[in-house]
Amino acid sequence: MASSISAGTTSATALVHTADTTGALELKTNNGTTAVTISAAQVTTFANPVGGGITVQAFTSGSGTYTTPANCKAIYVRAVGGGGGGGGSGTSPAASTAGGNTTFSTLTASGGALGPVTANQGGAGGSASGGNINATGGQGQFGGTAGGGSNVLAGYGGSSQFGQGGPGGYHASGVGYAGTGFGSAGGGGGPTGTANGGSGGGGGGYTEKLIASPAATYSYAVGAAGTAGGAGSGGLAGGAGATGMIIVTEFYV
Repeated sequence: MASSISAGTTSATALVHTADTTGALELKTNNGTTAVTISAAQVTTFANPVGGGITVQAFTSGSGTYTTPANCKAIYVRAVGGGGGGGGSGTSPAASTAGGNTTFSTLTASGGALGPVTANQGGAGGSASGGNINATGGQGQFGGTAGGGSNVLAGYGGSSQFGQGGPGGYHASGVGYAGTGFGSAGGGGGPTGTANGGSGGGGGGYTEKLIASPAATYSYAVGAAGTAGGAGSGGLAGGAGATGMIIVTEFYV
């Protein structure tokens, strides 16, 4: 039992109330249906709740078609492009590759550029477009110069919105490290006595958008990770970039 307040059926009985000593309260319609219950502990229960909660889907590889769930009223999309691979050091190292573009409908988060085989230029961060917010990925750092001593490192990979880029390799002994978070870039291979260090790749671009009244389906593709640059003669390999990602938060009413 509970105390109750009901809507009346005439102007003379606009509100009808009953009482007990349980400490609970019910709000009822004029036909006696309980709409709201407030317990003695002040916990409120609605017979027909308004909010429907949220769900989340994440995509970390591949491409396909996203299907909007039933009764979903809005989606919030976040996307980051793939991180570029760090460049190797040494003579004639195999080139790294850029990160791939991540797309969701008209949103694009471009992949970061590869770490070039040079000591004075890191890979550029990827661009982004189509969102309410668009951010360029972090710039890769240039590689250390040859013969710089044991404290010289190769270039760091550019960061993304989801993680730091991989550190560059140590002088004469360290390969570049892989990107640590989705969309981050790989670091360059360590310098040696005769070879400049590899440069870090660029971080993937980032975009986000709130889409009200979403369509039934959207096409998507997740940007691939940039591959690491190989070691040249007398040098060391770079680190791989990280894959892109899409996060879709789904809102219900």
